[in-house]
Amino acid sequence: MYLFKVKLKTMNTYVLLMRGINVGGKNSVSMANLKKCLEELGYSNVSTYIASGNVILKSDKRPDEIKAQIEEVLPKSFKLDSELIKVLVLTLGQLQAVVENKPKGFGEQPEKYHSDAIFLMGIDAAQAKSVFDPREGVDKVWPGNGVIYSQRLSALRTKSRLSKIMASPLYKSMTVRSWSTTTKLLDILKDIDASKEA
Repeated sequence: MYLFKVKLKTMNTYVLLMRGINVGGKNSVSMANLKKCLEELGYSNVSTYIASGNVILKSDKRPDEIKAQIEEVLPKSFKLDSELIKVLVLTLGQLQAVVENKPKGFGEQPEKYHSDAIFLMGIDAAQAKSVFDPREGVDKVWPGNGVIYSQRLSALRTKSRLSKIMASPLYKSMTVRSWSTTTKLLDILKDIDASKEA
């Protein structure tokens, strides 16, 4: 009698931040169709959060494999401008580190400041920070691991220079999420992780 050892593939939960979807009226994709497309690719437990390209899913693939597959398939499936499309695949631990390592007080006064996490794709914070030109008394930016933390004084946000980064070629390697979206995505991942342990 032969005993075969079956190596079960580990299913991991990831959050995907998709750049260039549903921005400024371009590259329109309904979240229902995006979910269906990803399920057809074999991903499981697919869910989306708001329409700006935030996806939670489970897969036994490595993050780099997921990124490559989705970046290739999305423009073909939805007739998108592939120049704009990029996908960042994060684990619970990576997203948790972004939230836990934030600057002191960051995101804690939403009535006073607009706070964003600018996630970096293939560039480091030192490179990215060079294209920011914060206006004294309005903008503040801090480099983090794989992220730039950006804060604008809400009362003076029309004077913010944050939009200047869009003119830089490096902007193609960034995707912006509000701090409230960032923390909500972490809560969702934590809930999934907790239900897995139960």
